[in-house]
Amino acid sequence: MSFSPAEREDTIIALATPQGVGAIAVIRLSGKDAISVTNEVFFGKNLEEVPSHTIHFGTIRDGDKIIDEVLVSVFKAPKSFTKENVLEISTHGSSYIISQVLKLFVRKGVRPAKPGEFTQRAFLHGQFDLAQAEAVADLIHADSETSHQAALNQMRGGFSSEIQELRNQLIHFASMIELELDFTEEDVEFASRADLRVLVERILRIVEELILSFDLGNVIKNGVPTVIAGKPNAGKSTLLNALLNEEKAIVSEIAGTTRDFIEDEISIGGVIFRFIDTAGLRETTDVIEAIGVSRTQEKMKTASLILYLFDLSDTDLIEINRDINKLENLGVPFLKVANKTDKAKENIINELKIQHSDTIFISAGKKENLEGLKSRVLELVNLDKFRTGNTIVTNVRHYDSLTKTRESLLDILTGLDNEVTNDFVAMDIRRSLHYLGEITGEVTTDDLLANIFSKFCIGK
Repeated sequence: MSFSPAEREDTIIALATPQGVGAIAVIRLSGKDAISVTNEVFFGKNLEEVPSHTIHFGTIRDGDKIIDEVLVSVFKAPKSFTKENVLEISTHGSSYIISQVLKLFVRKGVRPAKPGEFTQRAFLHGQFDLAQAEAVADLIHADSETSHQAALNQMRGGFSSEIQELRNQLIHFASMIELELDFTEEDVEFASRADLRVLVERILRIVEELILSFDLGNVIKNGVPTVIAGKPNAGKSTLLNALLNEEKAIVSEIAGTTRDFIEDEISIGGVIFRFIDTAGLRETTDVIEAIGVSRTQEKMKTASLILYLFDLSDTDLIEINRDINKLENLGVPFLKVANKTDKAKENIINELKIQHSDTIFISAGKKENLEGLKSRVLELVNLDKFRTGNTIVTNVRHYDSLTKTRESLLDILTGLDNEVTNDFVAMDIRRSLHYLGEITGEVTTDDLLANIFSKFCIGK
C-alpha cells in the first residue's frame, strides 16, 4: 500500500470506531475540503465559520432525507491530528446509518481512507516521527499495563529523542570529516580522531543497551510464552484452570487426558503471560498421546519460561532430580513447582527444601500459594529496568536498525584502528546515520512507509 502525491491531497473518510452495532459511531474526515464538503450535508451551524476545537449539533441529510442527528467535532488545520482540516461525526451506532453516511460522502468526492492513512498524513506533515507513529498502533493494541506504558512512552517521544541525540552528535563529526575531504591537499584536521573514538564508543554502549533491552521489550509487547509441563496427572490442567479462574482445561484422574496443548493469557503485575498447558511427559505406545508428548517437548524448547510440576503425592526425590537435570540441559529458564502439597508426605517436602531451596510449593486443586507462584514468575521477567524509566525497544524494525547501526559503528572503530582514509571513515559514519535515521523516519522509502502503515487499522 502506497499513496501517490495526488492521493495525499484527497479528502479521506473512514469509520474510526469498531465495526458492529453500538450506542454511537465516529466517522472521521481529513483533508483540505473536509469542512466544506461536510457543510454541504450538515444542517446546523455553518462549520466554516465556527472556531476550531468545537462541537456542534445538527442533522446529516441526503437531499431532503434526514439520515441521522449527529454531533460534529471540528479541528481546523494545522491544529489537528493530521495537521489538515479534520472532522469527526458522531452518529448513532446503527450499521445502516454508518453505511448511509459513508456512501453520501463518497458520492460527494471523498475517498475512503486506506489502513493507517490518517496517521501517515500526521507523520508526513511533521506531527511526529516514524517511531512515534508506530507507537500509535502499539497503543491501540496494548492489552496490559506495561505494554500500554511502553507504547505511551514511545509515542510521547522518549525513544525518539534518545535516537535523535545520538544522531545529532554523529552528524557533527560527519560534517567535520566531510569538510576535511575538501582540504585534503592542505592536510588540515577539523575532527579529532581521538574525540571521534570516544564518541563512537559512547554511542556504541548506548546502542548495545537498547539492543539488549529488546528481549524485555518483546515480552512487554507480546507476552511471555510460559509452558506448564510435567508428568501425567501432575496437576498441569488444574493449575491452568486455577490461574485463569475458569474451567478451561479438562481435568481427570485418568493419565494422558491432555493430548494437545491448551493456551490462554493472564495478566500478572501488568505483564501478559501466555500459559500453555501441555500433554504429560512419559513414554507411551498410544499414537495420539505420543504426538502430544512430542509437541510438549517442542513447546518447552521455544518457551520463555517453563513451570515444571512435580506431583508430591506420587513421586520420589530420585525422579525429581532426574527431571531437573533434563530441564537444566534445555537451557530455558524454569521454575520447580511442587504440586499437591496437601497430599504429600512431610519428609519429601523437607528433602526438597534442603536440596532445592528455590522450589515453589503449591496445591493447585486447593488454590494454595498461587500468589507466591505468580510473584516468582514475575520476578523472572525483571521489570526493574522498565520501571526505572529506561528506554525499552519493543519494535522488531527498530531492533534490526539498531543492530545494523552497531555494525557500522564497529566498522568506524576498525577504520580508526587501521588509520583508513577520511573517505572510508565518512562512509561508515554515513551508514550509521542512515540506520539511526530509519528508526525515526529521517530516512524513509515508500516501500518502508507502505509496510508500516498497512498494519494499522482503517480509521487510524
